[in-house]
Amino acid sequence: MKRREVIKRTSLGLASIAGFGQLPVTVFAKKPNLEVQKRKVYLFSKHLQWVGYDEMAKITADIGFDGLDLTVRPNGHVEPEYVERELPKAVEAAQKNGLEIKMITTSIKDADDNYTERILKTASELGIKFYRLGWYDYDFTISIPENIKKFGEALKKIGELNAKYSIIGDYQNHAGTSGGSPVWDIYSMLEQAGSTWLGAQYDIRHAMVEGMNSWPIGLRLLKPFIHTIDIKDFVWEKIDGKWTIQNVPLGKGAVDFKSYFSLLNELNIDAPICVHLEYPLGGADHGNFEITIPRNEVIQAMSADLSYLKSVM
Repeated sequence: MKRREVIKRTSLGLASIAGFGQLPVTVFAKKPNLEVQKRKVYLFSKHLQWVGYDEMAKITADIGFDGLDLTVRPNGHVEPEYVERELPKAVEAAQKNGLEIKMITTSIKDADDNYTERILKTASELGIKFYRLGWYDYDFTISIPENIKKFGEALKKIGELNAKYSIIGDYQNHAGTSGGSPVWDIYSMLEQAGSTWLGAQYDIRHAMVEGMNSWPIGLRLLKPFIHTIDIKDFVWEKIDGKWTIQNVPLGKGAVDFKSYFSLLNELNIDAPICVHLEYPLGGADHGNFEITIPRNEVIQAMSADLSYLKSVM
């Protein structure tokens, strides 16, 4: 082929690509195959509040978790009142045992609360990237859109504080009647807040309780906002003529984990996963500071849940 013809065809090819000026460069990039990537799996420290920081970290590392999601809230591992003193100790204990601390769980829902800025500043200085927010309650004396507007306004102020400290606050979907129960309201709240320093913590157990068959729609809706993921399982059980929700070990309940992880892979949602053990464990399930069953039973339950999770991820 003559040199002039090569130049002509090359120029035409470039011109045709330029015609797709609306498309981002990432369209042509190969997307990662999350099925072969190792998702990081954390343990919710709520279930080890019956031991101190050092033992908490050792147990978590020995089981094989990658990190911890520390409770930094009233009656948590770290009390907000003492966050500047205690959170560094907890993080140091974890890191000494080779664990990551990229996320914490708080009850923050007001930028002006006495402890909000103290928690965010301390967490940011320690390299923590994400924290879970508290939940907003619906006020049924006003309309749902009016409620969501109020939630969005509160989140916007929190988002401004998050930006100051370079930390992201994630709102968890949670079954019930509070903000975030239907999942779609989280999307509306975050859209209204309009901050890149806010997002969602997606919980498949709670999503399936509220939408047994529709949960994939909610997951797709929240995809752009999801930074962290919670994992747990449940069954429906009829007690005294009333249907109730009973939490169970992973793989023993209604959550379709294979379909769930398949969709996470399809949507390229690669977020750290936090394992919750909300089924009866002698008080460890409730975050008690004393437990009523042998500690080995709790540790074995944690190990079993991690093993199952790894088999379906």
